[in-house]
Amino acid sequence: MTLVDTAEMYGSGAAETLVGEAISGRRDEVFLVSKVLPSNASRRGTIEACHASLERLGTDRLDLYLLHWRGRFPLQETVAALEELVREGAIRGWGVSNFDVHDLDELAQCPGGAGLQVNQVLYNLARRGPEFALLPHQRSAGVPLMAYSPVDHGELLDDTTLDEIAEGKGVTPAQLALAWVLQALPDGFVAVKASSREHVEQNAAARDVVFSDDERAALDAAFPAPSRATPLEML
Repeated sequence: MTLVDTAEMYGSGAAETLVGEAISGRRDEVFLVSKVLPSNASRRGTIEACHASLERLGTDRLDLYLLHWRGRFPLQETVAALEELVREGAIRGWGVSNFDVHDLDELAQCPGGAGLQVNQVLYNLARRGPEFALLPHQRSAGVPLMAYSPVDHGELLDDTTLDEIAEGKGVTPAQLALAWVLQALPDGFVAVKASSREHVEQNAAARDVVFSDDERAALDAAFPAPSRATPLEML
């Protein structure tokens, strides 16, 4: 519950400024994550973008810095910049976002590629594609998966099966969807939106949701696990 995920893209930097205000005087209490846009991900551009993010956030370091998705710059340039940022202390570690298996394989061949710490991808009940190849691949490599959009930008909240199970448990459909992702990733992380104190408390309560075998079977029937490899989805 102390991970704060932002990016230079969000609000064209305004989100980072807001996060900086929120954590002012409390920097050591949070695990701070931001991201570089692919259009800035050259060797020099990555370093400049990181320092711009640090200034907006009002801090001297990021705990984790991610390449938001692949772009036109060679991966080795971006990795070299990320490793340089680690050496100078601007970031404690780095990762990627929206990378599929072939992207990770290419990254692993780059000098410094072994420094990869996480891959943040779209994963929820309605988007279970990563379970077929990506999640096993990352687990075999010891690279955690960080799921984003656990309620599928709200699309899951209108599902009948989810609503019925949630009502029977006395929780919200959003809490149920979040609980499912949390339990699917005991070795991973979830980036989840919160827009108020009440929202944060509801997210925290999702950790206590327990599924019965019948409930899991009903969710699997409504949202089947993938039977073949599919391209990685993005939102």
